[in-house]
Amino acid sequence: MNRFVAADPSKCIGCRTCEIACSMAHNGDGTPAPLSDENFKPRIRVIKTATVTTAVMCHHCEDAPCLNSCPEGAIVYRNNSVQIDQERCVGCKNCMMACPFGVMDVITVPAVKEFAGVKMTTGVKAQAHKCDLCTDREAGPACVASCPTNALHVVDEESVEKSLADLRARTAVSSIAV
Repeated sequence: MNRFVAADPSKCIGCRTCEIACSMAHNGDGTPAPLSDENFKPRIRVIKTATVTTAVMCHHCEDAPCLNSCPEGAIVYRNNSVQIDQERCVGCKNCMMACPFGVMDVITVPAVKEFAGVKMTTGVKAQAHKCDLCTDREAGPACVASCPTNALHVVDEESVEKSLADLRARTAVSSIAV
């Protein structure tokens, strides 16, 4: 089972703290920097309607349509999640079109080439952009840690088994009480 972040709309207050935490966690060199239009690229989005507010992000699907649509093999299963190999991504947008949840984006970033040991920006490059579960972050997804109402949580095999065990225990107690 792939891990993913789930949102509880009954707890979400629409504060967008998760979006800010996501952008800060993926802000290149890891140093705090003021957010701007150029570097505010969250991999999670808060959606607001008249009656519901919730966060949406990659579901890390078991049979991921984005992975199956990628002609370059840039989307892979790694560490019980769906990840993007940016070195292989050509920005073709097939993954974006294939995502049934509309959470895959294609963004532009500076294209960097190395000449004689010196890295130089040579323009821009399009690349796929989605939740990566903050795999480089030891504490786990920044959005989960920053949510003030605990509306976000990581779902993995262990948490599903615990939820099922709790449900079975409650069901057994309620059937005995009847």
